[in-house]
Amino acid sequence: MLSAAIIFAIALAIFLGYKTKLNTGLFCIIFAYVIGCFVMGMKPKQVIGFWPTSTMFVILSVSLFYNVAAINGTLEKMSGALLYSCRKIPGLLPFALFAVAVILSVMGATFFTVLAFLAPITLVICDESRMDKLTGAVAINCGALAGGNFPTSNLGVVFRGLADSAFEATPEVPAIDTFAMEMKIFIFAVIFSLILITVFRFGFKENRNIGKGVTFKKPDAFTGEQKTTLMLMIVMMVVVLIFPLLQVLMPGNDAIKYISGKVDVGLVAIIFAVIALYLKLAPQKEAIARIPWNTIVMIAGAGMLIAVAVEAGTIDALSTWIGSNVPKPLVPIAFSIVGAFMSFFSSTTGVVAPALFPLIPSLAASTGLSSATLFACTVIGAQSSAISPFSSGGSLILGSTPKEDDRNELFNRLLMVAVPISIIAGALYNFIIAIVL
Repeated sequence: MLSAAIIFAIALAIFLGYKTKLNTGLFCIIFAYVIGCFVMGMKPKQVIGFWPTSTMFVILSVSLFYNVAAINGTLEKMSGALLYSCRKIPGLLPFALFAVAVILSVMGATFFTVLAFLAPITLVICDESRMDKLTGAVAINCGALAGGNFPTSNLGVVFRGLADSAFEATPEVPAIDTFAMEMKIFIFAVIFSLILITVFRFGFKENRNIGKGVTFKKPDAFTGEQKTTLMLMIVMMVVVLIFPLLQVLMPGNDAIKYISGKVDVGLVAIIFAVIALYLKLAPQKEAIARIPWNTIVMIAGAGMLIAVAVEAGTIDALSTWIGSNVPKPLVPIAFSIVGAFMSFFSSTTGVVAPALFPLIPSLAASTGLSSATLFACTVIGAQSSAISPFSSGGSLILGSTPKEDDRNELFNRLLMVAVPISIIAGALYNFIIAIVL
C-alpha cells in the first residue's frame, strides 16, 4: 500500500509540474516530506539528508564554467566555424548539424545551450538549403542529447552520479564502472541518432532538393578572450579524461588508479571556472545567474522522493514485479517505452532517470541482463521522445521559430510525426542492443 502511494506521488508530481508549469522537483520535495515524516516516521533531518549534494555540485560547477564560453561567444563562434567547414557537402547538412551539436555537447555545453545556439541557425539553414525543418530539428536535438551523454559532459555526469547512487542503495549488488557504462551509452546514442537522422533525411520527400542554393557565411576569427576560453575548455577536457582513459588502458598501474580516483569533474570544473572568471573572460554575475537552478531543483527534488521510495522498499518491489511479470527479452523495451512516455512531458535528468535508475541494479541481478545495457535502454528510450513539443527539446526549437504559421506546422509535425517515429525506433533499437549484448 505504501509503495503504491509513493508511485502515485511520483506520477502526481510529474502531472502537477506539467499542469501548473511549476518545477516538478518542488512537488517531489513536498511529497518526500509528507510521506517520509508523517507516514514513514522519519526525522525531518533524514529527509533533508536525501538531497543529492554531489549531483547538484557537479551540475553547478560544470555549468558555471561553460556559461563563460556561452557568454563571451566562444560556443557560437565554434558553431559557425564548424558549419562553414561543411559548406561543400550540403546534401549531408543534417549530419553536419548533428556533428556540430555532438561536438559542442561533448565540449561541455548544456543541452539547452546547444539548442539555444543551433536552433535559430538551423532554421535559417533549412530555409536557405530547402531542407525540411523537422529533419533539422531532429538532427540538432539528437546531437545535443547524444553528445551530452559523453562521460564528462553535462548529461553524462548526472547519469553517472545517479547510477552510482542506485548501486549505493542496493549494496547487495556489485557496482559497475559508471565511466565505462556512460561511454557505452554515448556510443549507443550516437549510432541510434545516425540511424534516426538517416530515416528523416532520406525518408521524407521534403528533402529531395536539399542543398540547392545553400550559402554559409564565413565566421569572424576568434577574439583573444575566445581563444583563451577555447584553450581552457580543451585543457579541462584533457585533465578530466586522461586519467580514466589511462586506467582503462593500464588497469594495473597503481599511480594512475590513485590519481584517477582523485580527479572529479565537478571540482576540476570549479578550478577552471575560477581561472576563467579571474581572467575576466565573462562577468561573474551573469555566469552565476545562468546556472540552471531550475534543473538542479528538479533533479534534487526528484532524488529526495526516490530516496524515500528506496527507504520504503518501493524500488525493490517494482524491480521484483517487472522481473516476474515482464518476459526477460521485453524488459529493455519496457524500460525504453516507460522512459519515453515519462520524458514526453518531463525532464530525462530531472524525473525519468532518478525514477528508473534505482530499479536497474536489482532487476539486472534477478534477470541476468547487463545493468549497463538497461541503463542505456532507459536513457535512449527517454531521449527518444525529447523532441516532443511538450518537452524541453521540442519547446526550445519551437521557441526559435519566428513565424507563427511555421511554428504551428512544426508543432503538429513534432507531435504527430517525429515523436512516434523516434519512440518506435528507440524501442526496436534497444531490443536489438539487449539481444546482441
